[in-house]
Amino acid sequence: MGLLKEKLSWLCVEETAERRQTMDYDKKSDYDFQGEESLFPDRETRETFRNHFIETVRPLIELIDSLRLIGLDEDIGLPSIAVVGDQSSGKSSVLEALSGVALPRGSGIVTRCPLELKLQRLKNGPWTGTISYSGHRETFNDPLKVDNLVREAQNKLAGNSLGICDELITLEISSPDVCDLTLIDLPGITRVPVSGQPEDIGDQIKNLILKYIAKSETIILVVVPCNVDIATTEALRMAQNSDPEGLRTLAILTKPDLIDRGAEIDVLNIVQGKVIPLSKGYIIVRCRGQSDINDRIPFDKAMEAELEFFRNHNYFSSLLNDGKASIQCLADKLTKELADHIKKSLPTLTVQIQNKRLDLQRELKNYEQGPPLEEERMGNYLNDIIMEFSDQIYELSRNGHSRDKNIYALLGDEFKKWDSRLRSTEESFKASVIEMIDKYNEKHRGRELLTLSEFCEYECFIKEHVSTLEEPALEMLKQVREHD
Repeated sequence: MGLLKEKLSWLCVEETAERRQTMDYDKKSDYDFQGEESLFPDRETRETFRNHFIETVRPLIELIDSLRLIGLDEDIGLPSIAVVGDQSSGKSSVLEALSGVALPRGSGIVTRCPLELKLQRLKNGPWTGTISYSGHRETFNDPLKVDNLVREAQNKLAGNSLGICDELITLEISSPDVCDLTLIDLPGITRVPVSGQPEDIGDQIKNLILKYIAKSETIILVVVPCNVDIATTEALRMAQNSDPEGLRTLAILTKPDLIDRGAEIDVLNIVQGKVIPLSKGYIIVRCRGQSDINDRIPFDKAMEAELEFFRNHNYFSSLLNDGKASIQCLADKLTKELADHIKKSLPTLTVQIQNKRLDLQRELKNYEQGPPLEEERMGNYLNDIIMEFSDQIYELSRNGHSRDKNIYALLGDEFKKWDSRLRSTEESFKASVIEMIDKYNEKHRGRELLTLSEFCEYECFIKEHVSTLEEPALEMLKQVREHD
């Protein structure tokens, strides 16, 4: 914890120094790449500016990633970007365009686990990918493997059915063709379960999404198709509930080539914030469609086609000049937003870590000395703990607690349920034992007396029966432990 505090403090100081050194750049563009060509006509100067920005941003993003890696996000809120959208909103296409790799696609729920997408831009060097989840970590050099590896990870965590899991999958991509950015992709919102899905799959997905977007430290990236009524999309509604003032919500409009003729003005008004105002605004993008994928159009060609689409569009060409259209504009906007968000959060983050550390120190003082290191004292130490626990259980059962109920009265109903469960298996167990003995005797008839002389046969049968009680027994234990 001391190392984290030191690193955070250093970054706060470093950020202040960097801010002073780059004040001239900030006055001109506030790290906004959209005006680069007019501010810096010389290509070399623009590249120097961009590299300076990247070198300033990367330590901030890497810091937050490292804190999330050690699990600190379980205790305090960390700055992040969560991507949400209804099913078939074009969410996967946007992430593919940003990362340059093909992610799992298909009908229904494709993203079944939260996917942390960590992009790191290299000045030069080969493409490298790493996927990690639940203790597994694998590095690979072929971007075509991403689809299968992510599907395999989801199947291991969420099963081979169509359910979801809240365990995080991390996909790291290092390449000269990506921006420095970290996103968390969440399952698409669904309303009606399909065959093989739990009946409450919609609620499960919403609860998982709320787990991320309800945090004030999270930037909500909402993906909405242009060819639907934006006011009716569940993703934007959830974002509005978690961020009523729209201060941390950025919306992406997809599929502009599918809108009906005559609806261009309506889309233009949305992007300009005249329908549902958002502080971080809107960006419209045109990603690879299914026909492009079928024709195997590479990502760089798709980005060129996107720019050509907006340049020649009668209504949307102005958005390209305003920095509100194209994947490149989105990448620059997201990187800037995340960097600014982290900078603003650093002082609060430092205080949260310090407070958490003090809470842990106070909690540790409530515990007695830990177990002895000398082997000869370990037995007595364990015996004392067992005796102390037994005394506490005895006092609970004799005197009860503040509600004047003893432990038997409190847990009587739970144990009645367990007794009923055991009794319900009694008849089937007896019948199974008799059947097992009959089969054994028939198999060994003529070789030995008709008795179950091999104990291992009986032992295996009992173990098999007991294993069926393991899950309900653990559930019973959970109910007892959580009982008021």
